[in-house]
Amino acid sequence: MDLLQPTTIAGLLATGSGVALLGSVKVALARKLQIDETRVGGLVSMFGFAMIPVMLSVGFLTDLVGKQPVLIGGSVVLAASLVLLARAKHYGLALLGVLMLSAGWATVINVVNPLSLIAFGGTKAYALNLACFYFGLGAFVTPLVVAFLLRRVGLAPALLILAGFVLVTALLAVGADFSAITPPIPPPETTGVVAPGMITLLSDAMMWLCALGLVFYSPLEASMAAWATTHLGQQGVSEGAASGVLSTFWLTFMASRLMTAFALPAGGEAVLILGLSLVCIAVLAGVVWGRGRTVAATMVIAAGLVFGPIFPTIMAVLLGHFEPSVHGRAVGLFFAIGGIGWTTIPLLMGAYAQRTSVQRGFLIAVASAAGLCATAAALLSRVSGA
Repeated sequence: MDLLQPTTIAGLLATGSGVALLGSVKVALARKLQIDETRVGGLVSMFGFAMIPVMLSVGFLTDLVGKQPVLIGGSVVLAASLVLLARAKHYGLALLGVLMLSAGWATVINVVNPLSLIAFGGTKAYALNLACFYFGLGAFVTPLVVAFLLRRVGLAPALLILAGFVLVTALLAVGADFSAITPPIPPPETTGVVAPGMITLLSDAMMWLCALGLVFYSPLEASMAAWATTHLGQQGVSEGAASGVLSTFWLTFMASRLMTAFALPAGGEAVLILGLSLVCIAVLAGVVWGRGRTVAATMVIAAGLVFGPIFPTIMAVLLGHFEPSVHGRAVGLFFAIGGIGWTTIPLLMGAYAQRTSVQRGFLIAVASAAGLCATAAALLSRVSGA
């Protein structure tokens, strides 16, 4: 059991790195492959498109064969995708590399989230907020490391170095003892085409409320990451200062998760989600109707403070509600449903911003925060009535 925590931390850092990787290397990769912005967009879209079906199918696999082989296999696929991207000489090979990157990322993330409950101990909110802190750390550090490696060694060696880092998770997982946390084999009552436990998940209101929470939350984080610097620039903030504010957003985002891990009392998860959802509406309204550089920068930084704990705390409620034997499927279904909001609502925001302005486009985010608030209220009612 001693290697479980290092294995989990390595997996969280690797998946955090994976989600930030394409944005960090896309300029250098486009230059190498001599592709235009449309094809670059195709690479970025492939990551999100492939993630949803892979996440759902891997959930079944994790529950059927156990966490250890799935984590090792996912880490190997993730590392192989980086090797493929390093060696890619044409667009088709790069597209395959991104498909493998998405598949490997989804596989590892499906395992390390539930695994963090065992690795870190404490309440589920503590374990998952701490886990998401490490994930955020990987995402924050990756662009800095990639920029350094690109200057020193170039694109292909940089990707190979990162592939070696990802393989650390697989190596640690080989030596870790998973036997004590392997769920028992499900009973053979279910003999139809639906795997044991899936009907229970699909018919459970808590499953749908948590997934809807992700539907409405994920666009908030995605929109701030994508448009914060543009919004700040339109409010008179210089390019360098805007980048600094965005970095502060991510640092505040991570710090709020760490604070929540140590400060949130057991049983306070649903109340916290509702409280943060209400503040989200206020902060995003400040983005839409605020004027001037100071207000714009303050709202972006405040968003990091408010957004940070929402996702891990929703997942804590989800995993606390279901038995460990179906955690893989619960996480897979959670991301599969939540991915709908992740992929569609930012597109609506972008289309509206193109017709009006980026600042007005955040009205879509305000509406999404209102949906999150309504979902959080229903979640609290459900938890309180349980």
